[in-house]
Amino acid sequence: MTEPRVLIVDDQELIRAGFRLILTMRGIDVVGEAGDGAEAVAAAGRLRPDVVLMDIRMPTMDGLEATRRILDHDPHCRVLMLTTFDLDRYVYAALAIGASGFLLKDVTADHLAAAVRLVGTGDALLSPSITRRLVERFAADEPDAPAATHRELAALTPRELEVLTLLGRGLSNTELARRLTLSEATVKTHVARIFAKLSLRDRAQAVVLAYETGLVSPGEA
Repeated sequence: MTEPRVLIVDDQELIRAGFRLILTMRGIDVVGEAGDGAEAVAAAGRLRPDVVLMDIRMPTMDGLEATRRILDHDPHCRVLMLTTFDLDRYVYAALAIGASGFLLKDVTADHLAAAVRLVGTGDALLSPSITRRLVERFAADEPDAPAATHRELAALTPRELEVLTLLGRGLSNTELARRLTLSEATVKTHVARIFAKLSLRDRAQAVVLAYETGLVSPGEA
């Protein structure tokens, strides 16, 4: 498997240097660094990284706006948000606009490398259950919901709508198959079609969408 090419974005030089050292020692190519969101957007356009490690709170342009611009320009890029605590309103907003997960800044070296490699393959770092905790905490407090809220669900079949609802409740493919009495292969096909129809990047974003469209309400099992 080809190692992902990584852009590190953080306004603290020591954090950038530490992450660069960790990744390069493990054979991952760090193609560049940026100290704020505006630099990140420019660097991403120039360097075309596979993965961006993106700090949330930065001067000039924050990580949310930078993430939005980077993904608008290159939908195939993957963004991992860097934060200091997990139940962070800004992490929730980042997932809604297409970030593939988040890392705490005190992440271990091995976890950092594994996370970068995971999202580099196109997967989401967050489990649906962690995403659900974020959404339950913050979805009701967001009067101006992200663009995901306005996606047209009418394109989904009744079965796909059912699958999306269960995704929003945090079920894995195995749990979905058991609940719906389907094979895991069939479940994967349904999930892939849902993502394609709704322009979703991964399961984390699907959980956010399920809450924001009212398919799932906070507290539902």
